[in-house]
Order: sequence, then structure tokens, then C-alpha cells
Amino acid sequence: MKRYILLALLAAGQAAAAGDAKVGAVLFKRCASCHQVGPYAQGGFGPQLNGIIGRRAASTKDYKYSEAMKKSGLVWDEKTLAAYLRAPHDVVPGTSMRFWGIKDEQQVADLLSFMRTLK
Repeated sequence: MKRYILLALLAAGQAAAAGDAKVGAVLFKRCASCHQVGPYAQGGFGPQLNGIIGRRAASTKDYKYSEAMKKSGLVWDEKTLAAYLRAPHDVVPGTSMRFWGIKDEQQVADLLSFMRTLK
């Protein structure tokens, strides 16, 4: 019986980790006040986020990044981006991003799923 409960919990965790890009697109509307995506995206109050996964931090030319972000040396893989979404100031102390983070793991997974679609 315990084994079945454990398997059910593991399956639920994997489903949460997968994320839903459509839900992530809706969640991204909160981010859109600072970040743009799409064919005409450009830096504004925050950098544009097209192709964010796999991109080196502070690498777009149309945004003025904080010194902390420039010196971070990060490449935005899914693990690093998830940690940043949870607690930006823990991952890059001194970042200029004015955001406290997302505590809900499903929302983080949904946003990452959406961000994978951004080219």
C-alpha cells in the first residue's frame, strides 16, 4: 500500500514539474508589465525574454543591466531560471529586478513551459 502512495506522489510531482505552456502564458501577463516577448519585443523596464532559455544573463544589447547581473556569469538554463523565478535576489544579490518571487512550484513549472516556447 505504501508503495502505491509513493508512486502516486511521484507521478503528481512529475506532472507539476512538466508545466502547462497555456497556463504559463496567462501567468506571464504579470511579467509583461516589465518584459516583452514576441517578434517585436525589445528591452524596456526589463529585458525582452525571447530565447531566454540557453541565453547568457545580461547579454541583450537593448537593456541596461545591473552590475550584479552583468557579473553573475549565469546562463539561463531551466534550473537556474526556476531558482531565479522563486527568489531573484537570492540567485543574483543586487539585481535590479523588482520582484519578490513565486512560491507556487506549479506556477514556476507553467512559466518555464511557456518560456520554452519563446524563440
